[in-house]
Amino acid sequence: MSKTALLMVDLQNDFCTGGALAVVNGEAVIPLANQLQACFDYVIATCDWHPKNHISFAANHKGHKIGDTIFINHFPQTLWPVHGVEHTHGAEMHPDLDIAGIQHYVFKGTDVEIDSYSAFFDNHQHRATDLENFLEHYKIKDIYIMGLATDYCVKYTCLDALKLGFNVYVITDACRGVEVKEVEKALEVMRLAGAKLLNSTDLIRNSV
Repeated sequence: MSKTALLMVDLQNDFCTGGALAVVNGEAVIPLANQLQACFDYVIATCDWHPKNHISFAANHKGHKIGDTIFINHFPQTLWPVHGVEHTHGAEMHPDLDIAGIQHYVFKGTDVEIDSYSAFFDNHQHRATDLENFLEHYKIKDIYIMGLATDYCVKYTCLDALKLGFNVYVITDACRGVEVKEVEKALEVMRLAGAKLLNSTDLIRNSV
């Protein structure tokens, strides 16, 4: 019988209010994350876990600023504030998140030369994380995704999961995005790719 997993994407300090790359009201999804955990067989958390000299940081490119797009090894790269640096406060899970039930952490963006939005692969699809192996080992086919940000890491994680053959559900009210218009587009892209969009109340009500 297929198992289910809640995939909590990047619920880290740097993506919440006061963080280096804060998503507006990002921390509002934390109470939902805590409630939802009990609805699933497995709970997985992803983390941006960058070296401090990561190529995605504008600070590491003289003459460029946050928001610029440059080409590195023939690939476009958006430049971000320094964020999610390994072993720093910003990379830690939000303090209000219940971490006791997390069975597995996925660390992404660990390669200094390649950015990684998806929890499965880097942006060039050169290297994989251990997430697919974890899901296959525990016979997990149904993945429910929530977290930050809808139009970046949630979207790319969802699309890669679908390509890998998993059944993917996106818990829309448990996500927050960077740009309102981009969030709407991202949800439609995920839906058209095969993801099912749902609300947390459906899951919580059915688990009672």
